[in-house]
Amino acid sequence: MNQEERLDYLIEAFKTDSVEYKTIQTPTDTAGKKKLLRSLMNIRMPAPLPEEVIEVQDEYLSLRSKEIGVVRSSDIPVIKDGISIWQGDITRLAVDAIVNAANSQMLGCFVPMHTCIDNCIHTFAGIQLRTECNRQMNLLRDKFGRDYEQPTAVPMLTDAYNLPARKVIHIVGPIVNGSLTPDLEKDLADCYLNTLDMCASNGLKSVAFCCISTGVFCFPNDRACRIATQTVTNWMDEHPGIIDRVIFNVFKDEDRRLYESELR
Repeated sequence: MNQEERLDYLIEAFKTDSVEYKTIQTPTDTAGKKKLLRSLMNIRMPAPLPEEVIEVQDEYLSLRSKEIGVVRSSDIPVIKDGISIWQGDITRLAVDAIVNAANSQMLGCFVPMHTCIDNCIHTFAGIQLRTECNRQMNLLRDKFGRDYEQPTAVPMLTDAYNLPARKVIHIVGPIVNGSLTPDLEKDLADCYLNTLDMCASNGLKSVAFCCISTGVFCFPNDRACRIATQTVTNWMDEHPGIIDRVIFNVFKDEDRRLYESELR
């Protein structure tokens, strides 16, 4: 089965699995097919799929990863003291852990084709990631009650499945509604501290942070950058030799300029 055949197979499998979109028309062009498959994956609630479907999905996503190119920490220059900046798609990074800016439900983004990092990570990890997040959340609901949602700055560790990274650390950042407050700033700093502590306790030697809480969470980019760089730099100074590499993964030119300015 080649990649085009895998794409066709997966579209039909996900359509069959869906109640609402079982009869949706499949585009004839490859780009349209890819959008449809991603959309069907995005909206799918966590549930088992036949093993043969999972196997084809894994083959499809594995080849997709090779096609877009895997980036290793050794490919990224160190700016200072084990810290790097890299601009690009975080799903390409072959590091011990990448950080996902999650929501409090911890199940990923359900908006078809949304460009947020949560959507991208769940899409290209495969449906196993949402299933694992759901399993962990169900265990937490058994413990804390059925209305449990993941608190801000409390990380959750999962496998990365079809991503080149080993693990994903999901964390809910603070949401800014109105003016920025000291409590929100502390919450953001705790996101970085708690993630680094989780890496240390799990033997994860390299981690790539996204720009937590910026974008739709409305944390000002410049202040978020300053908190991130200061918090990580201080942690690295206080824990020498524990983590070999911290990568600040940025997507926007604005954020790259901000991080370069803070770390120069």
